[in-house]
Amino acid sequence: MSSVRKTETIPEWKREEVDELVEFIDSYQSVGIVGVAGIPSRQLQAMRRELHGSAAVRMSRNTLTTRALEEVGDSVEALTEYVSGQVALVGTNDNPFGLFKQLEASKTPAPINAGEVAPNDIVIPEGDTGVDPGPFVGELQTVGASARIMDGSIKVTEDSTVLEEGEVVDDDLANVLVELGIEPKEVGLDLRAVYSEGVLFEPEELELDVDEYEADIRSAAAAARNLSVNAAYPTAATAGTLLAKASGEAKSVGLFAEIESPDVVPDLIGKADAQLRALAAQIDDDEALPEELQGVEAAPAAEPATDDADDEEEQADDNTEDAEEADADDADEDDGDDGGDGLGAMFG
Repeated sequence: MSSVRKTETIPEWKREEVDELVEFIDSYQSVGIVGVAGIPSRQLQAMRRELHGSAAVRMSRNTLTTRALEEVGDSVEALTEYVSGQVALVGTNDNPFGLFKQLEASKTPAPINAGEVAPNDIVIPEGDTGVDPGPFVGELQTVGASARIMDGSIKVTEDSTVLEEGEVVDDDLANVLVELGIEPKEVGLDLRAVYSEGVLFEPEELELDVDEYEADIRSAAAAARNLSVNAAYPTAATAGTLLAKASGEAKSVGLFAEIESPDVVPDLIGKADAQLRALAAQIDDDEALPEELQGVEAAPAAEPATDDADDEEEQADDNTEDAEEADADDADEDDGDDGGDGLGAMFG
């Protein structure tokens, strides 16, 4: 049985306010609820100016805000659960992650008053307070700080946790913190939830470590590239690497099978030259090395086949590099060096 929403007659000014709120909600891709408790009026106005051009804040009575959300309906109605205390609507055409980041960046340190709950551990740091000797040293000790008079000034001798997160600030601690200029809380628009493109997000879902997120994406891209190379699945990003790998493997087969291909002949000559020189070195005879090769240096070993894409994405080419190193090892086992100049002189 479907529920029927009750209707009631409301004053015209309230009807107009609800209509304006509905228009506000409909005009943005992302709409959220923000807490505004404890924000001084001047600071709130400064925050609204800072958000101008990227987001807008609309304050109204909670009952009217709730009615407007219900009238819009769809999934945005779920935001009514977050309408309690001092709140406002926030609207933006940015994505929810960008909105959350901007709201967090706009928060500023502020003093904490007696009766408020500590949002985190409150610590009085070690060091000179800058206060002349007097009753204040007793006040510090009363709230739990390690303090004493030293060199004509009141100093805190070690970092002192004077209140733990979740505990209530009393008058004595509030006064000490004001005297020291310690502002242990942050004041700003506190995002409670935001609705965007059919999805409701809460703050813990929007708080991302951007650097870690980017690193995860790079790691995933590298893993996908390596999977493509290992599976011999060509893509625009891996085709060059696969061709380079195949070329290196074909060259290794050619060297092992001594195929007289134009691409392999220089390496075959180098291999033969290296073997000849190694054999001559084992014979205790200055004439062991043919006269044509005496005084002729062996050419350096040929560079392994590489691909330009490897330089651009080194992290994603570990498997390809391993394959190329294996190819080079195969050639080394056969004592292959590029000694074309040496044997070329011998055979004219």
